[in-house]
Amino acid sequence: MSGSNNRLIEFQQEHNAFTKGPLSLLIQLTRMVRGMAFPLDPNDFLTENMGQVAGLGGSNLKKILKEHGITRTLASEGGRTSRGNMGLMFRYVEFLNQWRTVEEVSFDEIESFWADQVRGYFNNQPFTLTADPSRTIAASLDELFEQAKKRQKENPGTQYLGTMLQHLVGAKLFIIMPVNGFEIHGASVADSPTDRSGDFVINDTILHCTTAPGEPLIQKCKMNIRAGCLPVIITIFDRVRTALDLAADSGLSGRIEVWDIQQFLSTNVNEHSMFDGSARNAKLADIIVKYNAIIDDKETDPSLRIEFEAK
Repeated sequence: MSGSNNRLIEFQQEHNAFTKGPLSLLIQLTRMVRGMAFPLDPNDFLTENMGQVAGLGGSNLKKILKEHGITRTLASEGGRTSRGNMGLMFRYVEFLNQWRTVEEVSFDEIESFWADQVRGYFNNQPFTLTADPSRTIAASLDELFEQAKKRQKENPGTQYLGTMLQHLVGAKLFIIMPVNGFEIHGASVADSPTDRSGDFVINDTILHCTTAPGEPLIQKCKMNIRAGCLPVIITIFDRVRTALDLAADSGLSGRIEVWDIQQFLSTNVNEHSMFDGSARNAKLADIIVKYNAIIDDKETDPSLRIEFEAK
């Protein structure tokens, strides 16, 4: 497949086919030509009025992507109305015709290639936080975290949500405290190699950021307590009960603070905006600006950035 990949990569680069419109066309057109006689006639893929590429549609695109394990929406109309797709269709048909004169072509492999490009497109997009004045900040954050969970599910082994949680905490702390009040580390940097007792050490308080509280974290909290410090676990809302139960089972009830990230951020935004709805978005935007600066400085994956949208 390496030779086929090279051909497809060259075509993609030559025609700048990296965005949702071209990708929507290419994966659907690849599915359409299966079993068709070659050489292909590009006129067979035109609508009756010659104004659009025939056969493109949102439901068709969704079906194809789902077969490749992709459940996110690439283009609601399947690329049917995307500018430039008509010309791209002619060039892709010509490309396939020329390729078939050289060797047999595996459309399964070609379709898998375009599915990988769609997956890469999604993975390279920033997350989006939409601030809607008719909804709570916590609800907006829940939607943001769902995006991270979905991307994580599509890319097993990644920790988008955990990284996002840690750096949002760091962004908030940076805004409310002196610059030299604590250190910010990359999310992949473990505590032990850096002699850290937690993700953030502030005076005698140790903050631990996690999406999955477990026994190893409770052991760290025990060490914090023995050192005369107050451990604080910051996690997602539906893991707060887990953390509290683990603390209770270890005889540490009342000795470990457990906060959910939604309220941790929401409380800060409301307090610093003086509970003024017109000022809330600005305060939330400040946190996101700092979060993105941390991502640029501490992480290597720019897709972890968050795009802030205020309605």
